Amino acid sequence: MSSAPSRLPAEAPTRSRRKFTVDALFTDHRPQAAGVTDLAAAKEIRLDRIEPDPDQPRRTFDPVKLTELADSIRREGILQPIAVRYDDARDTYVVVHGERRWRASREAGLTTIPAIVRDVPVERRLVQQLMENIVRDDLNAIDRAAALRALKSQLGDAPWEAVAEVVGIRRSRLFQLLGTEKLPGQAQDDIRAGRLSEKQSRALQGLGTGHQEALRAAILEYELPAAEALRLSRALRADAVPDDVTAATAALVRIRATASVAHPGDPPRHGDLATADALDGPGFNPERLRFHARAVVDSLARAPAAELKAGTAAYETLLTLRDAVTAVVGSRAQR
Repeated sequence: MSSAPSRLPAEAPTRSRRKFTVDALFTDHRPQAAGVTDLAAAKEIRLDRIEPDPDQPRRTFDPVKLTELADSIRREGILQPIAVRYDDARDTYVVVHGERRWRASREAGLTTIPAIVRDVPVERRLVQQLMENIVRDDLNAIDRAAALRALKSQLGDAPWEAVAEVVGIRRSRLFQLLGTEKLPGQAQDDIRAGRLSEKQSRALQGLGTGHQEALRAAILEYELPAAEALRLSRALRADAVPDDVTAATAALVRIRATASVAHPGDPPRHGDLATADALDGPGFNPERLRFHARAVVDSLARAPAAELKAGTAAYETLLTLRDAVTAVVGSRAQR
């Protein structure tokens, strides 16, 4: 009698084994962590371990705005980390972006600041800083122009078209910024201080020194918008006003006193006789008028007779002043 063949035990079904790693133990599996990656480079750094970049494009820091930012930091803290790079040779961190926040944090009395550490190559630092400031219009026009010129040099004296492409601005915009470097020193200081906008300053470009000074003073004194400043600039050229501060100032008074009467509400046009109501608006001050009038009288009292003859610059200035006074007084007499 044959014995029945022995049966081998059935193999247990293969089961996939779940592998765990050390990293998995520390992974955040909460719903809010989905799609979020921690930055290993983000740190809380002592302020005394950080210093500004001496080559960065920003050269002007408005003390009033800096104090306002410091007050905000005291209340709300730092809302956005700054970016720094580590200088191994000097064992210090150097600001790449966010120097205003760093300065304001010190003023606010903080001891540390959140920062993201970046390894930025030398040839990319200025480009990044320029893009950070120019795209956000967070840098005054004078500092931007200087930085663009420095970038051109850093790029091996590349054409301006290439510089504009690297920074990401239009070529025409680039030359508008560069034009501010040709302005008088006082106008540049006004731009840095925020008293004169870059758009307002365009009206000064291409004018003579006397015209520039007179128009700059008028823009600041009457807070003229850019369009009005440009209109006055064109009128100074069209009237061939002598390039003299006194002559240009008198001409600007006369030009501003002219406005359209044929179409009330239209922008003023040079050459139209007005009611001189513009002089009654904001900015007119009787004391200032007396001061300037006395200054003219004192100047005339000291002027040699030869300087007041026909054909001289002083004579032409007086003619312009006479026309300005006639335009103002005459228009009032018609009312």
